[in-house]
Amino acid sequence: MLKSLPSTLRAALLVAGALMWAGTVATTAQAGTGQADSGQTKVSQTEATQNGAAAKADTAKADAKLPAVPDYTEGSATAPIHVIEYGAFTCPHCAEFHATVYPKLKKNYIDTGKIKFTFRAFFFNRYGLWADMVARCGGEMRFFGIADMLYDQQTDWVGAGSADKVIAKLKTIGRSAGLTDGQMDQCLKDGPMAQALVAKFQKESAADKIDGTPTFMINGKKYSNMDYAAFSKILDGLSKK
Repeated sequence: MLKSLPSTLRAALLVAGALMWAGTVATTAQAGTGQADSGQTKVSQTEATQNGAAAKADTAKADAKLPAVPDYTEGSATAPIHVIEYGAFTCPHCAEFHATVYPKLKKNYIDTGKIKFTFRAFFFNRYGLWADMVARCGGEMRFFGIADMLYDQQTDWVGAGSADKVIAKLKTIGRSAGLTDGQMDQCLKDGPMAQALVAKFQKESAADKIDGTPTFMINGKKYSNMDYAAFSKILDGLSKK
């Protein structure tokens, strides 16, 4: 229950949650249960089809009415290699990638200007949407730092239990990044932005045929989850062209 939250925020969160499809895939603790581990958290084929159809049907209407949602990117804007990660804040494989591979990519490729790195959120459930809204609340300057904390503390906040406890955990992370409760309440109450985030996710993931996370688009070519050695081999190969 969300009874412990202010009524206006509670209503907005329920609206945002309702935007996600009914019967969403399992949360982190359940994702991939009973299936061979592919290194990705997958959506079902039915959901992938529904997402693509919804994206095509709603694109024109959404673009006309909803606020713009910018991509958040780090690294050199003029880098010859562009890496786009489709990641979910509730995805355990994404958390593993951000713990083991991403720090090396940042040190050796992003911070050195060899690549520009864009993160695009993929939503399996309303918790992931709320996490993205909190991360974006700090703007591009704070986004990647908050994203790191969300992944580092993923099991803690995803497994908090009820929705109000998840929100409380997310706000604790936001506070540690310098956000105030007032700022986060305003961001989480922003219904049009929640709709815009979902519309962006549906449109872009359908266009790139994303069916699991993490997935990477590297200069327009799609790759599944991989270790640092495989990632660096691809980047080094592209840098020589």
